Amino acid sequence: MGIRGIAAGKAQAFEQAALALMAVICEPGVVREQASVEIRCPPAEDDFLFLDWINAIIFEMATRNMLFNRFEVRLDTDGLSARAWGEPVEVRRHSPAVEAKGATFTELAVKQAPGGEWIAQCVVDV
Repeated sequence: MGIRGIAAGKAQAFEQAALALMAVICEPGVVREQASVEIRCPPAEDDFLFLDWINAIIFEMATRNMLFNRFEVRLDTDGLSARAWGEPVEVRRHSPAVEAKGATFTELAVKQAPGGEWIAQCVVDV
């Protein structure tokens, strides 16, 4: 399943791609902001940092049994630092469609489009 984030800034494109990941799994609007999780990824080239970011979200979902509906990403020389807000999975209310397994190199790109907006994308195994 392909995910893509498009935004004015690179960090915001990472946030939008994370929301796209959530939309593959469930309706993000039904997920409540009951708790937040801090996520960090070490410095890397943009493409690899994006893969690390998506895989970190998938890891947090699997180990904490959570879904998320909001993300805040900061990118700097120390890498990526982020916060994700969400709640534990309630199968009856969230109706998850698939389980994300991991981000892949397929269609992987983090780039600035000619119009100036940033695009972050890849295919996720489900």
